[in-house]
Amino acid sequence: MTDVLFIRPAVEEDTERLVAFNRAMAKETEGLDLPMETVSAGVAALLKQPQYGFYLVAEINGEVVGGLMVTYEWSDWRDGLFWWLQSVYVLPSQRGKGIYKRLYAAVKRRAIERGDVCGFRLYVERENRRAQETYRALGMAETHYKIYEELLNRGKNV
Repeated sequence: MTDVLFIRPAVEEDTERLVAFNRAMAKETEGLDLPMETVSAGVAALLKQPQYGFYLVAEINGEVVGGLMVTYEWSDWRDGLFWWLQSVYVLPSQRGKGIYKRLYAAVKRRAIERGDVCGFRLYVERENRRAQETYRALGMAETHYKIYEELLNRGKNV
């Protein structure tokens, strides 16, 4: 049987899988053990509040094998939205098969259809060379910006 890859918007039934992906990514990239309750609440909140963004998932023969989250940033300089690609994850056994490429293509199609998206942004771990090469191969370029943050203590920060 030939594997069939299908990209679709995530639904509530995907919550458990998305939580597992987020926790696996945090462990893999930063050595963090994210609290199940916090990540579950975060995924569920985005799925219920589309004004914040959306998830896309990749399925092969009905099994969710990858996904990503898109959130929005308004740019007054460009009078348009930047879509931030976050929580990008593909199961290790499925990497190198073009799954992220297909997810990214689906994001681009949605953005073009909307008409108010001016570009895409993401952040990547400095040492994750494989991901950086993947993003470059798809036409993304490293910017001259650095990211700074201050986390507010809401009892949920890692």
